[in-house]
Amino acid sequence: MPQPNLVDAHHHFWDLSVRDQEWITGPGMAPIRRDFGPADLEPQARAAGVGATVLVQTIAVPEETPESLALARGSDLVTGVVGWTDLTDPAVADRLAALKEAPGGDKLVGIRHQIQGEPDPEWILRPEVRRGLAAVAAAGLAYDLVVLGHQLPAAVRAAELLPGLTFVLDHLGKPPVASGAVEPWAGHLARLAERPNTVCKLSGLVTEADWAAWSADDLRPYADTALDAFGPGRLMFGSDWPVCTLAAGYAEVVDTARTLTASLTRSERSEVFGGTARRVYGLPAA
Repeated sequence: MPQPNLVDAHHHFWDLSVRDQEWITGPGMAPIRRDFGPADLEPQARAAGVGATVLVQTIAVPEETPESLALARGSDLVTGVVGWTDLTDPAVADRLAALKEAPGGDKLVGIRHQIQGEPDPEWILRPEVRRGLAAVAAAGLAYDLVVLGHQLPAAVRAAELLPGLTFVLDHLGKPPVASGAVEPWAGHLARLAERPNTVCKLSGLVTEADWAAWSADDLRPYADTALDAFGPGRLMFGSDWPVCTLAAGYAEVVDTARTLTASLTRSERSEVFGGTARRVYGLPAA
């Protein structure tokens, strides 16, 4: 068994008895319409050589982040939490300070909002949102970007306007893997990577592919594009568990990421599978 020193920089937990996940709808999503918690993830993560993880928010309600921090506080595996707070709240700085002071608040490493669900493609550039992002930077936190391809140009502009904030692009910006198209996604990604305050997660690709019939070769053009744009030192692995289980099991996702990075040197792979996440999120050393 490999030594547990890898970092999984993106996964989720939820308990449907505490709060519904309204985005889990339709027969295709039925396999993940159940509870997922630490006891479900830990044995799979340990078996795959993962020794540290980052728990990421799933729903935009203020109660979720304190719950996630409390879970992380009681876990030897979860070393960081990317939570949610209302960026448009005039008191966002106070909200962030309260989260950092909550039980487990020392594990708060970032903030995220589901920009992908916002009808305005330039939502992130609204003045009130930019003020909130500035507060995130001032709090010493990163900001996870979960966007669709057409929202990437606005993300590029936001990174230009807020050079003091580290933007972490989730799921490579959700490229159209199932269709095989690369542009205009690749061009947008390259422009984002030009900003030194941006990094990217090698995550979420299997669920952008054909869930029933995908291979590593289907994902390779997108992983290679991200590696060329960001380099291993600005790329971090994430499983996107349990969402990934719609298309692949945990071990298969880890193994596929290893396959997609097999051409890298050992030190470069160490960056993708740990170094980048530890540095960007301020996680404890291995």
